[in-house]
Amino acid sequence: MKQKIIDYSIQLFDEKGFTETSVQDIVEGLNVTKGTFYYYYKSKQELLRDIHLYYIEYLVKQQEEIINDADKDSRTKIREIIYMIIQSIQERRRSARIFFREMRNLQQEYLAQNMQQRDLFRENVQKVIEEGIREGDFEENLNADMITRGILGITNWSYYWFNPEGDVSVDELTDMYTNMIFNGINKKE
Repeated sequence: MKQKIIDYSIQLFDEKGFTETSVQDIVEGLNVTKGTFYYYYKSKQELLRDIHLYYIEYLVKQQEEIINDADKDSRTKIREIIYMIIQSIQERRRSARIFFREMRNLQQEYLAQNMQQRDLFRENVQKVIEEGIREGDFEENLNADMITRGILGITNWSYYWFNPEGDVSVDELTDMYTNMIFNGINKKE
């Protein structure tokens, strides 16, 4: 039942927004009582926290599989992280929109938990950039923090406009982003 509450709430939050969705909307749509809701969640805030954490923890897990692969160079890792982000936006579209759009509605204590995971994700990307600088794949004078924020800004904003059924596929968008990024940070021969 907890997963059903999460799944249906994701749908409602995406369609109506977090603030416009009531606990009553959730329980009516699931044909359960408020008691059922409150058995699993103390509040709608706690539910939003779980939706956020499930999404970012999924991303971090996928990311760590990529960055821990010693057979991949830094360019490959960055490309695969970009692909993974865009793929998750395609596959988990509603969750991605809620993650980015509804963060402003998280209470401070829940936002702090979310930010720990977001910071970990960003730090992992930055480590790959720093690795690429050390190994000579990327320019020596790069500011790894700013490059990381740029990469994440470009890819994360795709949740807002990317249409998986549109003219550009996940692979094509990944290639566009990767080419744009690497042509700016590849070491000049």
